Amino acid sequence: MHSTNEVHELLCMEIWSGHKSVENNAISRGLEAWIFSEPFHGDSNGGDVHYMSLCVGGIVTRLVLADVSGHGSEVAETSIALRRLLRKFMNSKSQDRLVAAINREFTALEECSRFATAVVITYLSHKQRLLVTNAGHPNPLFFSKSTDEWKYLCEEAATDGGFEETPSNLPLGILDSTAYTEFSLPIREGDMLILYTDAFVEAMDGDGKQFGEVGLKATVEAISRDLTCAEYGQQVRLAVAAFTSGVCSDDETLIVLRFGKGKSSPRIMERLGGYSSVLLGK
Repeated sequence: MHSTNEVHELLCMEIWSGHKSVENNAISRGLEAWIFSEPFHGDSNGGDVHYMSLCVGGIVTRLVLADVSGHGSEVAETSIALRRLLRKFMNSKSQDRLVAAINREFTALEECSRFATAVVITYLSHKQRLLVTNAGHPNPLFFSKSTDEWKYLCEEAATDGGFEETPSNLPLGILDSTAYTEFSLPIREGDMLILYTDAFVEAMDGDGKQFGEVGLKATVEAISRDLTCAEYGQQVRLAVAAFTSGVCSDDETLIVLRFGKGKSSPRIMERLGGYSSVLLGK
C-alpha cells in the first residue's frame, strides 16, 4: 500500500485517486481529507473505487466512493468509466445528472451482472453547503461541531430545519429508471464526514457478531476531536482490527473529511490552467 505524510492540494479541473491501494492526505477548497483504501488479500486492484475532483472555478469539490462487484481488470474498466463521467459533470454544482449517468453505465453492463453501491458528495465552498446522494451504500457519519454530535445520514434528507425521512435509493445498475435523491445540509467550520465501505460495519468477531453501525458510531464518538483526519481514521481502523482480531474479509476504504473556513478563490494562473484542460480535453 502506498502511504505518504505529504498533503496533496487539488488543482482546478483535477481528478485525483482511483481504485488502487492507497493512504493519502488531501486538501481542497474549505476541506481536508484522509483517504485509505486497501484491497482484500493485498491485491493491487480492489473492488472499491474512490475519486475526488475540483471544478474549473475552484468552488465545487466532489467525491465518489463506490463498492463495485468484482475485482481486478473488471473494476479497472469501471474505474475508467467513472472517471470519464466525473470529468464530464465536474463543473456542475448539482450531482443528480452525474448519478443518473453512472446508473445508466452500470445498467448497460447488466449482462455482466455488474452493479455497485455508491455515495456521491459535493461540497460547494462558496455556499458552505454539502450535497449527498446515497445509492444503496453504507450510511455516512456526520459530525456537527455546533451540537457536538455524530449522526448517520440514513434515509433522511438534511435540511436547514433538521432531518426528514426520504425513500432509500437502490444500488447502481439495478434499474435504469431509478430516481436518486440528492439532499443538502449546511456546513460549518469543524464539521466532519466519514465515508466507508461495508467492511467497517460487516466486520465480525470470533463469535460471528458484526461490528455494525452501533459499533462504528460508538468508536467515532470516543475519539478525540483534536486529532487530524489521518489520526482519526487510523483510530477507527485500530478499533475494527481489535474487534476482528486483525482478520479482514473484504476490501477496505475509509475516508475522513473535516470542513474548515474555506480558501480564497483560485489564483488566476491556476484557473487559466483549468480552462486550458477543458479546451484540450484533458
